[in-house]
Formats: sequence, structure tokens, C-alpha cells
Amino acid sequence: MKTWLTVALLLASPAFAQENPMQPSEIWDDLRDSVVGLAQEPQIDAAALDLDAPVRAHDAAFVPIRLTQAADAPPLSDLMLVIDRNPAPVAAEYAFGAALMPLDFEVRVRVDAYSDVRAIGTQADGGKIMAGRFVKASGGCSAPAGKDMAAIEAAKGEMRWKTGEQDGRTIGTLMIRHPMFSGLQRDQVTLLNIPANFIDRLEVRQGDEMLFSMQAGISVSEDPVFRFAYRPNGQPISVHAEDVDGLVWDRSFAAGG
Repeated sequence: MKTWLTVALLLASPAFAQENPMQPSEIWDDLRDSVVGLAQEPQIDAAALDLDAPVRAHDAAFVPIRLTQAADAPPLSDLMLVIDRNPAPVAAEYAFGAALMPLDFEVRVRVDAYSDVRAIGTQADGGKIMAGRFVKASGGCSAPAGKDMAAIEAAKGEMRWKTGEQDGRTIGTLMIRHPMFSGLQRDQVTLLNIPANFIDRLEVRQGDEMLFSMQAGISVSEDPVFRFAYRPNGQPISVHAEDVDGLVWDRSFAAGG
């Protein structure tokens, strides 16, 4: 519980100083066409979409990312989170419900080498908007898991939900126990590679209304934490999660946490 509280406080801290703009990248030039499917560079407008990340990560396996919009920004329907130099660059793809607009959304990711971390959002008219930061971190995708394997298996799928208020908005925090193994880590006892095993599908709703969904790869951090502002409708919060091993978890929480 103490660890999860520490994570929540870290994600809730003020935005990082904007001292690390994205750098020119031949890798991104290739990814933009071949992976993201964009022929042209998306517009960059910090009011429409901004991404905050630390200049130098304290822990490359737990790099906090915060995505925000100005109050009058056009809403986003979906967003792709890309870490240029990670082995699998697309960290996650999100779809957002209207209750999350304007966006204020936080997640933790693994960064494997000094890299731009960028978000490409889709606006209501289909236009693309991009934001990002250059993060100095290395080794995040192969960093060993924080607990022994027996403890990991025993806790897998546990969830917690809490709500609070910040700057006049309701803030929800969802915490899920899962190792999110990347396939690049080694068991510290056997020294054998641990097969990839991560939550690849997640959906969070309040009643029948979708808050957000996620399709993830290997780059979302162990024991994922999602912190986001939303407009509550008074209905219970339901969470559906699936991992690549076929395990499924469904939980419901009272609206107030």
C-alpha cells in the first residue's frame, strides 16, 4: 500500500519543468510513416496537447508521463504514445470518452535508451496533434522486476481505485498489480529470460459511459497506475483487464472510491 501511495503522489506532483524538448530524430522519420502511418509531421501546439516528462528519469523502468490540454482545447478521441528508441516503440494506444476532456492523464512507462517520448492525438475533425519530450533514461525495458516471482503471481490482478479533487476537477487513480513483463528481463534466481506477459487490453467505465480504453505493449511499467481528471456521473466504476496469457480481471468500485 505504501508503494502505491508513493506512486500516486509522484504522479500527482506539479508538471515537470519544460527543459527537454524533442530532438531531431531519423528514427522518428521512419516510425512516422511505417508505424504511426502519417505522411506529414503532426502539428505541435502545447495548448491543444502537451506532454510532461522528467529531463532525466530517476528510474528508467518507472518514467512518469503526464498528458494535458488547455481548458478550451479541441477534444481528443484517441492517442498513441510512442517511445522512439524502445524495442517496441508504440507503448500504448488510448481511446478517450467525453468525460476525460480536456485531457489530464498520467501513466508510467519504461524507457530503454535516451529517447523522445511523444504522444500523437486525434482531434474530432480527424486532425493530428503531437507533443513530446526528450527523456534521458536507459535500460528500462530489461530492468528486473521489483518483487520475487511468487509474490508477483499472488498479487496479479489486484486493483485499487480512489478519487480526489484538484483544481476544481475530480481525479481518479486506478492501480493494478501486474508485472508487465517485457520479455527482455531475467529471472534473478534462474537467470533465464522471463516470457513477455503484460496487460494488453484495459477498459475503464463509469456505468455505461467509457472513460478510457488502452491497448498496450511492453513499455507500460510494472504495476500500472493511471491517474486522470474526469467528469463523474455518479455511476460505479468498472474495470476490465486482459493480459497476453489470457487472464481476465473484472472489478467494480463505488463512484467515490
